[in-house]
Amino acid sequence: MHRMKAFILPSLLAADAGRLADEIKRAEDAGADALHLDIMDGAFVPNLSFGPHIVAMAKRVTSMPLNVHLMLQRPDLFIKPFADAGADTIQIQVESSCLVLETLGKIKALGVAPAIVLNPETSFESALPYLFLVDECLQMTVYPGYGGQKFKSGPLSNIRALRAAAKAAGKPDFTIMVDGGIDRDSIAACAEAGANAFVAGTALYSKADMKSEIARFRSLVSRT
Repeated sequence: MHRMKAFILPSLLAADAGRLADEIKRAEDAGADALHLDIMDGAFVPNLSFGPHIVAMAKRVTSMPLNVHLMLQRPDLFIKPFADAGADTIQIQVESSCLVLETLGKIKALGVAPAIVLNPETSFESALPYLFLVDECLQMTVYPGYGGQKFKSGPLSNIRALRAAAKAAGKPDFTIMVDGGIDRDSIAACAEAGANAFVAGTALYSKADMKSEIARFRSLVSRT
């Protein structure tokens, strides 16, 4: 059986907003693989969060890769500012109001890894036209816009289908990331379905000992 490494990404949205630099360092010291930053425009999702300046600050204070999720109506208009700020991966929603393939190409041309995102109700088939260009898909298990929501199991079928599609496309190491309600109770089910990267906000940042919680996450994934 081909077993992939499990990647754990704390979500900065759940951090103490008055101590973001310290909270980023806490995640790095805890052994996180990358930092996840949710960018919200108040249009595609009913909330506002970070801009490129927060990504630039994160780039200054950590050596972790920066995984930037653009929850934007028009992500194509903001690719360059986030690339210039230091994003290592830029994820865009397939449901956004842009030419998705063209936007992914622009991300790649800027030297940043492009990735796609599916909302919980979006079929895995919406990702298939882009598999040749990307090496990562983020499956949301809650509707994006707010942290702390409860995990929904329905998207697990999407994860299974995406893993099968990636293998069929000759991409056995394709990253399937999952975000939304990831904690001790849900992470194993996501791994069993085929996910190998896990974004967690409240479940990690609420713990005084994030290092132990990340280790627990890895242990739960390794048992699948």
